[in-house]
Amino acid sequence: MKIIDATRVCAFLVLALATAAAPADDWQLSALMRSLAENRSGKATFVEKKYMQILDQPIIATGELSFVAPDRLEKRTVTPKPETLILDGDVLTIERPGKATRTVSLQEHPEVAGFIESIRGTLAGNLSALKTFYDVTLTGSADNWQLTLKPRQNRLRSVFDHIAISGSQAEVRSVELEQRDGDHSEMAITRSRIAR
Repeated sequence: MKIIDATRVCAFLVLALATAAAPADDWQLSALMRSLAENRSGKATFVEKKYMQILDQPIIATGELSFVAPDRLEKRTVTPKPETLILDGDVLTIERPGKATRTVSLQEHPEVAGFIESIRGTLAGNLSALKTFYDVTLTGSADNWQLTLKPRQNRLRSVFDHIAISGSQAEVRSVELEQRDGDHSEMAITRSRIAR
C-alpha cells in the first residue's frame, strides 16, 4: 500500500473518533479512555482538508463516518469523489464506483495496521494498545482535551510525525495528521448520533 493510501486510511479511521495545558497524569488519561470505551457505536459527518506541498489549495472531502465497537469503522466520502472504506477487524475494503472492489489485509501492511491501532485504540478506549505503538500525551481538560500520539516504531515514524486527536468528554471532534514529508490533513467531525 502506498503512503498516499495510508493517508486516505488515516482520514477515514478517524471517527467518533485545545487549550495549552500541563500534561495530564495517568489517572486523567485512564479516565478519558474509560469514557471513550463507553461509546459502543456512533455516526458522524466529516469535513477533511488535505494540505499537500505540491498543491496551492487543500483538497476538501466531505462525507459520513460510522463506528461499531470494537473494530468496525466505515468512511463514506461523498465529495469530491464517491468512495467507501470499510475496516472490519483486520480487513480493509475499498469501494469506488466503476472500479473493482479492493480488499487489503492489515497483516500485510504493518505500518497501516499501526496507524489504524491509533484510531481503533482511541475509539475503544484501549490505552494499552495505544502505548504499544505510541508515546501518548494528554493535555487540556475533560471539556477540551487533546491526545497527541507520537509513533514509537521506525516504520510509522518514517511516514508521519504525530497524530493529534481532540475532543470534549467522550466525543472526538477532530483529527490532525502531520506527515514527515510536510503534508498534513485536518478532519473536523460532527456527531450525528451516538448510541451507548
